[in-house]
Amino acid sequence: MTETPSYQHDTRKSRDAYEQARHIIPGGVQGNIKFYQPYPLSFATANGPWLHDIDGNAYVDYLLSFGALILGHGHPVVRTAVQDVWNIYGTSSFGVPYPLEQTMAAVIQRLYESVKQVRFTNSGLEATLLAIRIGMAYTGRPSIAKFSGHYHGGHEQVLVSTKATVSDGREPQKVAESLRLPDYFIDHTEILPFNDIEGCSHILRKNKDKIGVVILEPFQNGYIPAEREFILQLRELTTELGMVLVFDEVKTGFRIRLGGAQEFYGVLPDLTALGKVLGGGFPIGAVGGKKEILELMAPGHSDNPQEVVFHSGTFNGNPISLLAGLRTIEHLQEAGNFESLLNTTKQLRDGIESLAKAYQLPVQTVGEGAIFNVVFTDSSLPVQPRNMVKQELSQQHRQLRGQLDFLLMRHGVFSKPYNRFSVSLSHDDAAIQVTLDAFEKSFAALKKM
Repeated sequence: MTETPSYQHDTRKSRDAYEQARHIIPGGVQGNIKFYQPYPLSFATANGPWLHDIDGNAYVDYLLSFGALILGHGHPVVRTAVQDVWNIYGTSSFGVPYPLEQTMAAVIQRLYESVKQVRFTNSGLEATLLAIRIGMAYTGRPSIAKFSGHYHGGHEQVLVSTKATVSDGREPQKVAESLRLPDYFIDHTEILPFNDIEGCSHILRKNKDKIGVVILEPFQNGYIPAEREFILQLRELTTELGMVLVFDEVKTGFRIRLGGAQEFYGVLPDLTALGKVLGGGFPIGAVGGKKEILELMAPGHSDNPQEVVFHSGTFNGNPISLLAGLRTIEHLQEAGNFESLLNTTKQLRDGIESLAKAYQLPVQTVGEGAIFNVVFTDSSLPVQPRNMVKQELSQQHRQLRGQLDFLLMRHGVFSKPYNRFSVSLSHDDAAIQVTLDAFEKSFAALKKM
């Protein structure tokens, strides 16, 4: 049991809402990752950095819709953008080309050096699915490789080993992450060890005639970084073997740097998948990359439809998502704003680590930019965990982290249990102080435990 005894007492309306919901909604949630034991909180309102649940409890929010709300809840820039959609365009969806599509694509192109063309989707899941589809079409090879513990959305090709697994020799185990996942997808998905270039080289060279696409999160789960030498060598290796390298920057785009993890590393992938922040809080995804790869989707590429990679979607590039996202990016680019976001994140991380040291708890914050996580490590291990395999963390990490998350909720801080922390521009000094006070009370309680 990880939740504190007060959780069920303080959130009785959420408990009742969950009990009602699970009769008409599978598991009571609109996505499996939104569930946690004994039941998820149900929220009523939000503003700035704050969430308010249906029991009337207030929380400083670090989930931020899984990182999408980089300006916070209901930011005036986004509110104005949504109103301007009606004033400027008069519709929420054209379903046909209009100028804002080119404007937003050009912004992405300027920020992401690797991006020469862009196609919009409606989610990060759709973006990774499309990147894999066009990458495989470009190489003509039937399989992909992904990394153990990396999550790229809920489509079949990547629902393999999304939780970190122990390597069997040089090769991580293949684990289906969905009931009766067809053998085809398991057979055509190879699993790579993160931050282990020798292991990657062994697997990729062994399957060089089969693997057409290599996809990874440059920061595993958004916060554990690829080692710089590793990602440089991976870029060289995939180029040598003629494989399309895809960076899934759905989590890291506009958070590590405005130009994503690829700006941080100075490494150019062949394709990039974006989402979350890109929509300013509305559904969106995008695939950008080399022109010669993306041109395979162009309807005029061939008179034979079977020689064109199919992609479509009614709401792709809709005005609400694009204008909200464009105004969000423009606001982040205004003098001092992104730097302020990074400084706030550093202030919070330094405060957490200082408190952990004061209470003699083996806690580190791990991440870069405006995204990080709190991990419990063994003191004998390196300061920086290299991946999410259990051996890299304290054997008690999950138990302690679960206890910490419920203690934080009790004291007014929310980030879905075990989830990473995302920071927004709305996290002001008052919100940070509330957060550090909650960590101090929670650390004190953990120390007693």
